Amino acid sequence: MYLQQLSVINFKNYTEAELTFSSGVNALVGNNGAGKTNILDAIHYLSLCKSYFNPIDSQQIKQGADFFIINGTFERNELPETVACSVKRNQKKIFKRNKKDYQRLADHIGLIPLVMISPYDSSIIMEGSEERRKFVDNVISQTDNHYLDELIVYNKVLANRNALLKRIADTGRFDPGLLEVLDEQLIISGTKIFNKRKAFLEVYTQLFNQYYQFLSEDAELVELIYDSQLLQNDFAALLKKVIEKDRVLERTTAGIHRDDLHFSVHGMPLKKFGSQGQQKSFLIALKLAQYVYLQQQKGFKPLLLLDDIFDKLDDSRITKLMQLVSNKEFGQVFITDANPKRVTNIFNKIKVEVKLFEVSRGEVSG
Repeated sequence: MYLQQLSVINFKNYTEAELTFSSGVNALVGNNGAGKTNILDAIHYLSLCKSYFNPIDSQQIKQGADFFIINGTFERNELPETVACSVKRNQKKIFKRNKKDYQRLADHIGLIPLVMISPYDSSIIMEGSEERRKFVDNVISQTDNHYLDELIVYNKVLANRNALLKRIADTGRFDPGLLEVLDEQLIISGTKIFNKRKAFLEVYTQLFNQYYQFLSEDAELVELIYDSQLLQNDFAALLKKVIEKDRVLERTTAGIHRDDLHFSVHGMPLKKFGSQGQQKSFLIALKLAQYVYLQQQKGFKPLLLLDDIFDKLDDSRITKLMQLVSNKEFGQVFITDANPKRVTNIFNKIKVEVKLFEVSRGEVSG
């Protein structure tokens, strides 16, 4: 599967642009702020129905315009596949596959698997546990149509349980029957999500370790550990154990909404003790493992988007990474960089063809 053509109208800083891509490596080069990353974000929209950087669709519309349109033509199983996304101000987002509207955006997730590596990913390491859960959920959602639905159910029940705990605190009236019903719903949904996360991470962690050792040439010891209260506790027993605490805090303190991933280098927390190069290598290994996992589950190669990937990596790791993603194990690749000579030199060195697009102030040539 690969993206043959992309067209955008009124998307971010583009009035209009149309690009025809190579099935191999495609590089967007130009000054910072020219619009290179916006092309990658348009591709991300076609895969996951949303921006990689900003959840508010209307803010992707070019200033002064009332709508944006993104169209993509893919080759999938040797057949053409068209995907279109359009957003008008104050109206519902419309998503189409082969000119037919989706009733639910969730039905599209997984059709065009995609992995993006960006400086924005530092939030996975530096921010709270919610960012790491989002990362895990994003990967699983692209391979399991029911997972996203289960997450929606769990979060709805969790919101209802928290509202009940607040109401109990406000009124002083405690209805154990209603709490028991919500607990049962939370347990059923949460256990399904936990089992899927646990099974995913058992496979994924091994892939991650392989890619980090490849990038670091076995020079660094790193760990990725899944942390969930359900690893050591029965969910039902756990909810009973914390009920008094929940009533005092007026929120649910036990469940898969508190899951986390712990990252370490040489036994120390990566966030505090990892160098910028180690943190970036860690993130790249996370994403490469995601790529291979998606490929194994889907049976074909996802799209790989590399945004400003060369910053904070030494020449050795850059060369190894480009050799890796340019080989037959990977499919179509999109790269952005502010330095055209660097891109040309890297791919000349490893003897790989690259299609260059020059980007300047919302216009693309190449």
